Amino acid sequence: MIGSLADLRAGGKRALARALAQIESAPHAAETVALLDAAFAEPHGLSVGVTGPPGVGKSTLVDCLIARLRAQDISVAVIAIDPSSMRSGGALLGDRARLAALDPMDQGVFVRSMANRGRLGGLSDLVFPAMVLMQALYDIVLIETVGVGQSEIEVSGIAESTLLCVQPASGDSLQFLKAGVMEVPDFVVVTKSDLGASARRAAADLRAALAVTEANAAQTPILLCSSQTGEGVNDLVDIISDHKVNYLTKTIYSTARQRIAATWCSAAIRDQFGMWGLNFYNEKQTDRNQSTPFATHNAFVSKLSTILRNLDFCH
Repeated sequence: MIGSLADLRAGGKRALARALAQIESAPHAAETVALLDAAFAEPHGLSVGVTGPPGVGKSTLVDCLIARLRAQDISVAVIAIDPSSMRSGGALLGDRARLAALDPMDQGVFVRSMANRGRLGGLSDLVFPAMVLMQALYDIVLIETVGVGQSEIEVSGIAESTLLCVQPASGDSLQFLKAGVMEVPDFVVVTKSDLGASARRAAADLRAALAVTEANAAQTPILLCSSQTGEGVNDLVDIISDHKVNYLTKTIYSTARQRIAATWCSAAIRDQFGMWGLNFYNEKQTDRNQSTPFATHNAFVSKLSTILRNLDFCH
């Protein structure tokens, strides 16, 4: 039994690990759905999607962020999306292996690796439920994508904030625009800033690309960060912390969460039942107030499964 949200908060990391296992093994169980909807109703933390191409240094940056956040007594949870093993289907744990700042005894930090299960967008379908659960417990939830090209922008559909990582000498402003990633970030980091001039050129190219895609491009922070020297990491922590304070106090936060929940519910129905199921959901779902997204999803899964069973029986 995974218990209530209060039990989860009192039980520490071990209780959270059991709850995440329950989400994977019994996502439609009544107690699972009740716990997730309770967590959705009581958000405590801000979710930040950390995205960028493979090799840009996302895991190393996340490792630095964990250390700096914990130094300020800010609790942090990490969902590290790893490629799926071709043999077992599980996560290869490549990203987690780079997180040197982890202290198993520290109750203020929790890391969970998840396989992307072949999803083109680099996200497992379990990421949103896990994120919602972690947001009820931790100040910041970092979601590190696997890094798979243009489709890595999918994380912006489930996280309240998106951090785009770009490395020096990775292209000019036109190439950034062609990649399609300049429309999603709330803040941008040029990694490996210790490379000097090439990092500064990348920042200038990013600013030019943002100017094309956003009317308020000047307000999007672009930071030069180095995980080796620590340059810019404290500034990034301050920006994320300020973003959380400003975001959680505004009604836009609730609106954004409703939108994210509706997007997840639609995608989950489509993945399981195809366009037929999605059309049924869109036709029947007249109440767009997603205050209980997991109960809503569960009810439609039950309805659609019943329809399919009846069709099989008729044939």
